[in-house]
Amino acid sequence: MAQVRYTRNLFLRGICVIYLFAFLSFYLQIPGLYGDNGILPARTQLDLKNRTPLLHKLKQKPTLLWFAPYLGLNVEYMLDVLSLVGVFLSFAGFVSQRFCIALVFASLWSLYYSLYQIGQTFMWFQWDVLLLEAGFLCIFVSPIWYIQRSKTNTPSDAVTFWTIRWLLFRLMFSSGVVKLTSGCPIWWKLDALNVHFESQCIPTPLAWYAHHLPTWFLRFTTVVVNIIELVVPFLFFFPNRKVRITAFYTQVFLQIHIIATGNYNFFNFLTICLCISLLDDQFFYKKKSKNVTYDAINYLSTILCVLVYMRILYGTYVYYDLRITDNWTIQSNITFTQEQFDYVLSRAILISIYIGVASLGFTIADAIVNSLLTVKGIRNKIFTTFVTSLYAAAVCFIFTISIVPYATLHPSHNSTVPVELKQIHGRIEHLRLVNSYGLFRRMTGVEGRPEVIIEGSDNIDGPWKEYEFLYKPGNINNSLPFVAPHQPRLDWQMWFAALGTYHQNPWLMSLTYRLLSGQPEVLALMNNVENPFREKPPRYVKASLYRYHYTPWSQSWNKQAWWTREKIEEYFPIFSHDHPPLIEYLSKMKIIQDKPAFKVTNEPLKLLLDSVRSVVHKIEASLQLWAVFTTGCAIIMTNYNDSILKKK
Repeated sequence: MAQVRYTRNLFLRGICVIYLFAFLSFYLQIPGLYGDNGILPARTQLDLKNRTPLLHKLKQKPTLLWFAPYLGLNVEYMLDVLSLVGVFLSFAGFVSQRFCIALVFASLWSLYYSLYQIGQTFMWFQWDVLLLEAGFLCIFVSPIWYIQRSKTNTPSDAVTFWTIRWLLFRLMFSSGVVKLTSGCPIWWKLDALNVHFESQCIPTPLAWYAHHLPTWFLRFTTVVVNIIELVVPFLFFFPNRKVRITAFYTQVFLQIHIIATGNYNFFNFLTICLCISLLDDQFFYKKKSKNVTYDAINYLSTILCVLVYMRILYGTYVYYDLRITDNWTIQSNITFTQEQFDYVLSRAILISIYIGVASLGFTIADAIVNSLLTVKGIRNKIFTTFVTSLYAAAVCFIFTISIVPYATLHPSHNSTVPVELKQIHGRIEHLRLVNSYGLFRRMTGVEGRPEVIIEGSDNIDGPWKEYEFLYKPGNINNSLPFVAPHQPRLDWQMWFAALGTYHQNPWLMSLTYRLLSGQPEVLALMNNVENPFREKPPRYVKASLYRYHYTPWSQSWNKQAWWTREKIEEYFPIFSHDHPPLIEYLSKMKIIQDKPAFKVTNEPLKLLLDSVRSVVHKIEASLQLWAVFTTGCAIIMTNYNDSILKKK
């Protein structure tokens, strides 16, 4: 049985870091997004004055926010409480292994799910549901209680930790599949990365340089991405550990490059945490042996690993028609058709399920055998075997249910999933315990990235002055930011808004009204330093659609601007603060209302929460996240040094 105790503990602390980033990032944006005067007030999702029994409310919308009246708080302040408790618990798990237990992870999942329930369009992202699924699995992966001196595996560790590997497989393989099943010509022509670095939501400064890399190199890099996402995931379950470790390196290699060129909040950090499931304790503590047999097996293992990846390289050479040209560039083209890919995919999904069943079956069998053979004492054997069997049953259930969303990758398998299984999945789907994934299904911004520019004026005839956001492109001279792992959810949603119309993004009407009102909570989510209406809000607001392009490479040594842009059309018409249709719509959505919100009666707690927020709002969000993370690292190092000194 491979030792995974240290690896599992490392993974759990990594998940605590991700929870820390997620809760703190959310907390910093509560007033502007979900406050009573925010863009989408959370009070519209819950009626705290309703006298319906609590149990019925929880069944209708399961969220801990229903307990706000019991604490004498309204929904906004209860959001603060849940977020801060999440920050505290995740920070505790990050700095101390004794908090990485099932109860803590159950609490973290419940807290984040409660926030997700009222998150509306600002939390409908794949990384939010991925965190919920990974966080739920951590309840099983983590120990029930902390045992300080335990350094050996319990047989169930490998069984529960296997679920993380299966989640990683579904995430990566699905992300690769949807790029080609969508039929997007940009992906099929291998031109995706020639567009991606410019069109992604919030590019980093390195994205500008990546965009100007040679076209042939970006095409070849697209091939590498396809292989890492489509082929390498099948090696996650390969019996040879060196093959799995190499797969780990390929996945981390991809994620680090994504982090360097794109601000995808905590998503890529979370994916790297999931990749830890490909390792074992021996990876961190190298086993030294002078045994000739061990050395021979290790040598053969290395040869097998090389052969496996050489076979993948050869397949890549054939199916992507790789050629080195006379000027030492690499030419690449997809040689298979969409019909051929569809045929292979239909069988690959079935094979992957069979591989999952075989891998899980072997892991469970190995765990039960070890329960019977390695545990001393009859009572301990019976108890350990019973516990391992319970965990195995739970893992089998999770694996079986996960097949339902996974099978949607291909219509032929989606239609053959048993109806009973779909019904079970349907009953728990709202809990987000298992989900479907697939990022960058279609490449947007082929002709340039669309951007919505909001403008205000005191006169209907102008002049019009632009509102600037903190992170998304606006002023062509503003530098590109590094903002991850913080997710500025308003900036992200503005990117999606530019891909559609304002009718498809009704939350924009609320944003417009808040700008016309000069609402400070909403303005805090934007660039207040360059706000042209800091003294008094404008009388009119409108928005225009622009198309942005990076400045050419020739300006790299004397850069005056990062972008060039051209106006395309009006995005939404002119609105005023007393615009009747606007007021009528927002009143109907209960975003603005005449009646006062639920009254806060717990003044001491309210004062404490206000004091905390008055301190944190003064520091830029991404700096706060990294400052808290650095503080945690410092505490860990201090504790480690103290333990070393005690041993001496």
